[in-house]
Amino acid sequence: MTTYDVVVIGAGPVGENVADRVVQGGLTAAIVERELVGGECSYWACMPTKALLRSGAALRGARQVPGAREAVTGELDVAAVLRRRDAFASDWDDEGQVAWLDSVGVPLLRGHGRISGDRVVEVTAADGTTTTLTARHAVVVATGSGALVPDIEGLRDAKPWTSRETVAAKEVPARLAVIGGGVVASEMATAFSQLGSSVTMLARDGVLHLNEPFVGEQVAASLRDKGVSVRIGAEAGSVKRNDDGTVSITLTDGEQIEADELLVAIGRTPNTQDLGLDGIGLKPGAWLAVDGTMRVLGEDGNPVGDGWLYAAGDVNRRVLLTHQGKYQARVAGDVIVARAKGEPVDDAPWGRHAATADERAVPQVVFTDPEIASVGLTAANAEAAGLRTRVVDYDLAATAGSALHAEGYRGHARMVVDEDRKVIVGFTLAGPDVAEMIHAATIAVAGEVPLDRLWHAVPAFPTVSEVWLRLLEAYGR
Repeated sequence: MTTYDVVVIGAGPVGENVADRVVQGGLTAAIVERELVGGECSYWACMPTKALLRSGAALRGARQVPGAREAVTGELDVAAVLRRRDAFASDWDDEGQVAWLDSVGVPLLRGHGRISGDRVVEVTAADGTTTTLTARHAVVVATGSGALVPDIEGLRDAKPWTSRETVAAKEVPARLAVIGGGVVASEMATAFSQLGSSVTMLARDGVLHLNEPFVGEQVAASLRDKGVSVRIGAEAGSVKRNDDGTVSITLTDGEQIEADELLVAIGRTPNTQDLGLDGIGLKPGAWLAVDGTMRVLGEDGNPVGDGWLYAAGDVNRRVLLTHQGKYQARVAGDVIVARAKGEPVDDAPWGRHAATADERAVPQVVFTDPEIASVGLTAANAEAAGLRTRVVDYDLAATAGSALHAEGYRGHARMVVDEDRKVIVGFTLAGPDVAEMIHAATIAVAGEVPLDRLWHAVPAFPTVSEVWLRLLEAYGR
């Protein structure tokens, strides 16, 4: 039996950050991982997906600028794109991330971790040997989520691609069908269409339907311009993998679609199936509810046990985004240290030990064409929350910076203002290369900066960020 102050199950970016904060705070920590250190983001999500998308975006950008356009003589080199993707996934080797753990003094135990008692984690290695870890202060679950495969007739037997198989694909299928219309579906439809696939997208609920309405409209139109068949409202009724390896998808209206591969991208499910949760009164396979400091709550709404169990990242379902999971990790790591040392806990809204931004200021970028960048509430969500709001829209292409950035620039900006407090509670941008603009909006939302003060934040000319001035002018300040 080995004892540490904190034991972390899951060595993705969330678990790594928890362990790092704990050690920086003067405690000891060990981390358990059954797959690759670095987790989903490093090998099957954030990094390799953006590597797949970036080459096509750079080519589009060059073709939208006269002078650069004339210098572009060919199409994407697919093999080179895949090699770059492999490099950003470290060829699915975690040696570099393991070295980082060593450098910060966090021992790694490879194997499957299960909670076997209060503050006790049993780790089973690949060879069947077990190691028992005891935590003096806290156990943190940071096991993330996996792709959800729905109960569609024949789907599981057809062995569809999930995000993992798609991101790690060694060849580009001639025909790719996609079930879903969310972020993964939209990004991979973009990536594989620019790599040469004929893509059919079955978006039952619409494209990026959780965003502002103009977002889905612009992305769907752009995908169609690229030759993607975007089928809004289409729903798969059954799926069959044929003897020749192709896939047949029969829609609920009887229409049949043929493809060489099928990507299912309709959501995520928590990686909590075999963690020993039933032994501490929790349901295996369920999301873990937490309070604002990431302590796991039981069915009675109180912390499990005496508050020794924490969950950060996807597994708590607050926000399924890597950067927000790392934010939660910093909160969890710091509050564990504070509680262990008997120091004051600052868990009031926006306090050091409260993940308030999860509810009010979550930024997200969707790397489609156009890029979508948003933070805070949509207009519909703000209204549903009971806020008295005013929505201000502006044509992003009307700024001088956009005309310089690209010929034929198309985009849109929206800010949602809480009229009672005169602060921005939501902001959305759609347009080429808007990803790097969203942090200004995140600061405005998280900082609850009054519009009167924002009037003095003068945007540089000629940049696309001049849209801030135009939005405030339209608001009437």
